[in-house]
Amino acid sequence: MTDRSPDRPDPSAPRVLVLDLNSSARVWALPPEGEARVRAAAPPDWEVRVVAAPTVSDGDGGRAPSDEAMAAVRDAEVYFGFGLHPMLIEAAPRLRWAQSAAAGVRSLLSPQLLARPIVLTNAAGTMAVPMAEYALAGALHFLRGFDVALARQRAAAWDRGPWVDDDGGGAAANGFRGPVEVAECRVLVVGVRGIGAAVAERFAALGASVVGVRRRPGAAAPPGFARIVGEDALDAELAAADVIVLAAPSTPATERLLDARRLGLLRPSAIVVNVGRGALLDEGALAAALAAGRLRGAVLDVMDVEPLPPESPLWRLPNVLLTPHVSATSAGGFWPRMLDLFLDNWARWRGGEPLRNVVDPAAGY
Repeated sequence: MTDRSPDRPDPSAPRVLVLDLNSSARVWALPPEGEARVRAAAPPDWEVRVVAAPTVSDGDGGRAPSDEAMAAVRDAEVYFGFGLHPMLIEAAPRLRWAQSAAAGVRSLLSPQLLARPIVLTNAAGTMAVPMAEYALAGALHFLRGFDVALARQRAAAWDRGPWVDDDGGGAAANGFRGPVEVAECRVLVVGVRGIGAAVAERFAALGASVVGVRRRPGAAAPPGFARIVGEDALDAELAAADVIVLAAPSTPATERLLDARRLGLLRPSAIVVNVGRGALLDEGALAAALAAGRLRGAVLDVMDVEPLPPESPLWRLPNVLLTPHVSATSAGGFWPRMLDLFLDNWARWRGGEPLRNVVDPAAGY
């Protein structure tokens, strides 16, 4: 156990927790029942301060804080918000632990954070369920030919050819040559932690063979994975995959992991799904491969630049299913899971026990 007794000029003063979670996006704002749950868990020697000013929850969080938040953290020991801006660190000399309600942390690893003994924990795993369902639904969109169906519907064309004829009814639309069952697929998941593990469980439940890629392949494979390989085997696995799901964090080591050369290894029938970060793949090379018919399709929820610029060809390619970074959205599921994690960590913090989801600045996640 670790002694986390705070250094306070006035030992009789309460220990302070700041909640800065009033997201301007309604679905991400801490609901009243969530605030009540935190207050109910607070011991008598703790003060819970709730920032009413709106904050931004997009991306990794960490946008410039409100004046109210800056004032609230002045003597805070614990901060719970979307990311951790350097201005907050400088305004909070007693801050010891920050819990982010966002999963990504790359933009949060500032010199100010690294110079202080602040423990940073993230929301990894709390968004895994909706993101895994998104990945499965996106892959099914192309496996079942829903992109072709939508085009036929808009043209008022009752045309069964693409689904029943070997040659796609004379022309294979968007590379679709008949429906494929999930159980026929080999699925490659890059990143096997919370999101990747949830993806694997769902594809495996429908009969797919799922292979995971991670930095250290020696540990036991999580449920859903047939096996785990290291990054040195990525090229060979890409060439054999029907569906590729990118679920890894954005770090210097994963930047452009799926570049033009590796995209060239994929089968023409392959489907690429990105729910990780836009920096994981080369969008220009992906657009070129899709336009040339060298891939079946791409399901993209994250972009290298967000919002995606209007001039991007990805907007106009018929074999792209594109959403504006919403795969993690879950109106009813996120906050119960997030508060389970935070309240458990808060109890661990007070008891001097190891926290869950501690960020390793060296690894970048």
